[in-house]
Amino acid sequence: MDVLSDAIAALRTGRPYSALTEFRGTWRRDVEPFGGAGFHVVLEGTCLLRAAGGGGPVVLAAGDAVFLPHGTACTLTGGGEPAVLLCGAYRLDQARAHPLLADFPEVIHLPARHGRHPSLRATIGLLGDELRSPGMGTDVTLTALLELLLIYLMRAWYEERSALPGTGWCRSLADPAVGAALRALHDDPSRPWTVAALAARAGMSRAAFARRFTTLVGRPPLTYLTWWRLTLAARILRDTDAPLAVVAQRIGYTSQFAFANAFKRAYGVAAGRYRQARREDHQRIGDWDPAPAAAAG
Repeated sequence: MDVLSDAIAALRTGRPYSALTEFRGTWRRDVEPFGGAGFHVVLEGTCLLRAAGGGGPVVLAAGDAVFLPHGTACTLTGGGEPAVLLCGAYRLDQARAHPLLADFPEVIHLPARHGRHPSLRATIGLLGDELRSPGMGTDVTLTALLELLLIYLMRAWYEERSALPGTGWCRSLADPAVGAALRALHDDPSRPWTVAALAARAGMSRAAFARRFTTLVGRPPLTYLTWWRLTLAARILRDTDAPLAVVAQRIGYTSQFAFANAFKRAYGVAAGRYRQARREDHQRIGDWDPAPAAAAG
């Protein structure tokens, strides 16, 4: 699994939600803040989106997508021509936010431009078709398409940003040396990595590599390794029934006791209780719904 896929899988909890809504006349929808990421796609018509916290309105036309990676509250309004919107959300683990989230602004607007992000456009079309005409296997199909949509939304943003200067997760993945080290850590997190071994993978001296990694990623290499191991452990706890001893071994801890202590320090709760709480959360996520639409005054 590549590093971005790893990061998305570690972030995601629960089931995604989506709904297809048709608006007529003058309308307004207030979407409350959400503990995850939201999205809105205009399939037909036009509307305005205003995010909480200020900033001007974003004008959305047919085919436009808006990604709200921090679950920011927003208001959607329209009037005149009918509009059809595909809206939804993903529950993200907020306990230990992944550094990739720090790269994202509150609102990401991806206009429908000919020839840009064809996979994203194709997935949006398939989602719209499936919601308009549900059939056999729709529950499975929708979940798979929503997972694809999240990946393509993030990929589209990274494609837009990768050529720009600066630091952050986006730049670290694009950097040949740091990207190679990140891939090594994600490919084999249980290995007893040292800074020297990672520097060798990156083709740099130990000191130069440590400085470059810390600058781009935002934390030293072995600090990141510990963070990633425990983030991966949380995903294993959410998704499997593996005993704690097995989880500890898979992420590179020599004993269940050492793993349990490290996990509790990081998450503030014992690993077993974390597993139970996140499974209960998984059962509730399907009930999330934005505020209902209302006629504008």
